[in-house]
Parts: sequence; structure tokens; C-alpha cells
Amino acid sequence: MASSNSMTMMKSSQQQMMMMKKRKRKKEQQLSLGELKTLGEQLLSSRSHINNLPRLLNFIKHPREDFHPAYALESLLSLQSFFTPLLPDLSASRSRSSSSSSDASTTAAAHLIYSTWLRSKFDDFLQSLFSISTSALSDPTLREVVLETIMEFVKVANAGNFHSSIFHRFLHAIVHSTLGVGDILLQLLASKYFKYIDVRYFTYISLEKIARTLEPDDSADDKGATSESAAGNRSRASMEVCIRMIYHLLSRIPPLEVSVVESNYEMWSCVDIFTRKFNKKNHDHLSDAEDKQQKLRLHDRKVLATLHQAVIPHLSNPIMLCDFLTRSYDIGGVVSVMALSSLYILMTQHGLEYPNFYEKLYALLEPAIFMAKYRAKFFELIDSCLKSPLLPAYLAAAFCKKLSRLALSVPPSGALIIIALVHNLLRRHPSINFLVHQGYVNETGKVTSATDKSGVDRTDDTDSANKQGIDQFDDEQSDPMKTNAMRSSLWEIDTLRHHYCPPVSRFVLSLESDLTIRAKTSEVAVQDFSSGSYATIFGEEIRRRVKQVPLAFYKSTPTSLFSESDFPGWTFDLNDGEPVAVNDENGTLDTPKEHDHISVKRQCLVPV
Repeated sequence: MASSNSMTMMKSSQQQMMMMKKRKRKKEQQLSLGELKTLGEQLLSSRSHINNLPRLLNFIKHPREDFHPAYALESLLSLQSFFTPLLPDLSASRSRSSSSSSDASTTAAAHLIYSTWLRSKFDDFLQSLFSISTSALSDPTLREVVLETIMEFVKVANAGNFHSSIFHRFLHAIVHSTLGVGDILLQLLASKYFKYIDVRYFTYISLEKIARTLEPDDSADDKGATSESAAGNRSRASMEVCIRMIYHLLSRIPPLEVSVVESNYEMWSCVDIFTRKFNKKNHDHLSDAEDKQQKLRLHDRKVLATLHQAVIPHLSNPIMLCDFLTRSYDIGGVVSVMALSSLYILMTQHGLEYPNFYEKLYALLEPAIFMAKYRAKFFELIDSCLKSPLLPAYLAAAFCKKLSRLALSVPPSGALIIIALVHNLLRRHPSINFLVHQGYVNETGKVTSATDKSGVDRTDDTDSANKQGIDQFDDEQSDPMKTNAMRSSLWEIDTLRHHYCPPVSRFVLSLESDLTIRAKTSEVAVQDFSSGSYATIFGEEIRRRVKQVPLAFYKSTPTSLFSESDFPGWTFDLNDGEPVAVNDENGTLDTPKEHDHISVKRQCLVPV
């Protein structure tokens, strides 16, 4: 009896709920467009009318028997105006909800509950928009407005960044719909939005994810073959429809203009607008065209900087990037520096041949490279590229001499890197160790000296090319073979022994040992110096422990420049306001000149 009574009570309560919903729908149906517009204005004016939000959502639910396009359009406009300024807070509330502490205040907890509720209503709103847009029975004008609303949310809902989650849900709804090939939604999406490069990119990403979910599950057992085969046929048929829709979407995306070197691609997201405002504030002298080109160059540089880590390891045939990397490497400057990492991987791991590699690498050795952002990775790669013992002697000598010449004009941190690189080059290539002690070389290649075997100076007997101070090295030559580095010497390294920075003058002493004896020496880790700066050098110096430190200690504050102990037999005294120096040995009075007077306190020396 108890169970039957409870069942009866549940049925009655359900009937009452149904009756209440019907009455509510009748009341909503009796609303005019003006009254519906008033509900929206009240919702936008004050939070006290927040209960109007569920009522407005009811008018855009689809499919529904009493669905009316005019009422749905009016509700949509009000809801869009309500949710648009709240979208950044709604995205942040989702991340804060997981990190909220248990001892949060009542106000914070209430705000969290309110934000969570708003987020759920926004999700309901999006789901209704997806249903309307993917229904071929909906009004075409309404579907166009719905598409614009969805794409506007994609544009602004993520603080100006492209909201890939909303766009993915939208494409998922399209793929799983029953729209025809020539549906107006697909036409509007292709004509209005596929021209934007970020929309194309996220379309590819989302469709790839959706396609992975369409793979049929063949792992189920064969029990109940009759019922399961029918369900499998239905699922396979729906999968084929989804695949056709994915194909139609991909076929409507226009090809990328790969022939244009720097195309001004349009972006749908607001990042472009925000960046333009920032650049306009800080770079008012740049035009809009120059601003776009600058942003594209920065974007290309970011791609080059991460290509060897984020792209190449995931490619089945990385050689396909060789044309792009070689062209980037030929540009010179910072672009070549960032392309060097990826090009080095292709050469060492994938068999790429690049004949002019070392000539281009030699051309990158300029003073500006020691201040570049990616200098640390660049010098590590230079050290790796020059590690092979099969390099010809002229090439190793050219790099060694070029680096030594740069040591005269770079900051102390750069001089430390150069000493490390030269140290490793001399140790790896014993054939160029003669550069350390080589004398003067004439134009024919004969080594001469400033003194002959008898010790008599013969400098005046030699021609001008052999005189001291004439270096045969051509610093302006871009071809390492034509630099005459083999006829020069590393006199620049010797000057670093008197460098004003103590770490440089100390570190250069490591080159005084015989580097040809490999058993007694070891290579220097370039990465220990590649990220150096004035700050790191200063930090190392103040942390360095010094055994003996000169100190000046006085028990009392000195009152004069010299003490009496500095002049035995003399004392400081005043004589009628004029400084007089009296010697106790001969009694001579020495009166200083007028410009030697001490202005603060006039003193004189008198015998003790």
C-alpha cells in the first residue's frame, strides 16, 4: 500500500509540474513583441531582473511547437547584448571555480554560484543557436543572424583571442547535421568567414579532431548479431554523412597564397586590433601597412625559432622544409640565426647537403650578433658546426681569426664566448696552432721576423708588408678562403690579457697552455658563457671569494691629508695663518705659492 501511495503521489506531482509548464507557456505565448522587448531591456538595465534570462531563453529553444522566428530574433538580440560584455568574466569563472578555497567568504561563494549559473545559461544559449543554425527548416534570415552571433562570440569571448572551443562545437553541430551541400549556412560560412586565416586554421584543426571521433568501433563482440548489425548499419550510414559534410567544408576553404612572400592575411579574432592599438601608442611613426608587415615578420620569426622543436620531430619527411629553411638562412641577420637550428638538424640527422653553409655562417659573425636575443643558441650551434676534425685548416683559421678580431669590439660577455670558441678551435684543429706564435708573413707566404739569426734588427730591410703592425687578414672579406687568415696571427687574443674586465683577463690565460696535447686539456663548455651579460659577470664577481683584500682602517677620523709619521722630523702647524714648511736640519723656510694654499685649514711643516 505504501509503495502504491508513493507512486500515486509522484504521478500527481508530475502532472502538476506539467500543468504549471503549460500555463507558463500560455502566458509566454500571450506576450507581444513589445512586451518581449521590455523583458530584454529590463534584463540589460539591472541585475534585479535576472529572472528574465530563462524566459528569454525559452523563446529560442529549437525544435519547439510554438517556435516563432520573430520572437526568437528579438530574444536573440537581447541575449547577445546581455552575454557579450560578460564573456571574459564567464571564461575566468570556470578556472576560478576549481581553485576556490573552502574558507571563502559568503560573498565570494555567492558570486561563484551566480557565475556558474550564468555559464550554464550561456551554454544553453549556444546550444539553441547551434540547433537553429543547423536546421534547414529555420527561417533563412534568422539563421544568418544566428551565424553572425556565433562568430561574434568566437571573436570576443576569449579576451580578443580566437575562441576555438565555441568554434569547434559549432563545426561539430554542422558535421552531425543533415544539411545539404548547397545549404545557405555553408554558403555564408564560406563566403564571409573562410577568407580569414585564423578561421581556416581552426577549421582544419577542429575537423581533424572530429574526423578522429568518427572511426567505427569494431572491438564489440558478435553477440546479438541481428540487433547490433542494424545499429551498426545506422551508425555507419551516419558516419558516411558526416564524412561527406567534412569534405564539403574542406572543399570550400580557399587555398593559401603560397606564392606571395608577405601577404597581408586578414584575421577574424581581435588580436590584430589589440596589437595595432599597442603599436599605435608606441610606434606612431609607423603606417598601418608597415605595422602589419612588422607583425608578420615577428610571427615568422617565432615560427623559425620553434621549428626544430615543435614541427620537425613530428614530420615523417622533414626534408620537405629544406627550401623554406635555406631561403630563410640566405636572408641574413636574425632570421638566419633562427633558421640555423632547424637547418643544422636537417644536415646532421636527415642528410641535407648545403654547399654554402659555412660561408653563410661566417657572414653572420658581426658585433650585433652578440646582442641578439637568440645568441645563446647561435653560439652553441657554431661550436657544434666547427667540431668536425675534417674541416679544412683555412676554414678553421678564418673562423678563429674572425672571432679574435670581434673580441676587440664586443662587450666582456662576448669576449668570454670568443675565448671559449677559440680555445675549442685550437684544441680540435692542431694544424692552426701556429697562429698563436706566428711571426710576420710576406705576400709570398714566407715567414720572416723582425730580427735575424745574429740578433741584428733588420726591420728597415723588409718591405712595408712585413713591417710590424701590418696584418694580412682581410676582415671585410666574406669568403673564408680569401681572408688570408693562414698568414696572420692571433695578436687580438694577446691584447685580452690586459682587458679592463678581470674575468676576461683571467680566462684568456687558459690559451697559454699547449692545446695540442689533448690528454692534458679539455674543451670548454660554450653554453656556460653563451648567455652572459654585464649582470651575470657582476654577479659572479661579487660572489667570488678573495683571500686578501686591501683595507684602509683608521681608529679615528683623520683631520689632515698627511700624518706626521709620513714626514719624519717634520710636524704640521699654523704660522700666522700662512703655511710654512720648516726643516729641522738646515732651518730653511719654504713658503708655498699662492695656488698651493689649503683653503679649509692652512697647515705648515715645522721641525719637531
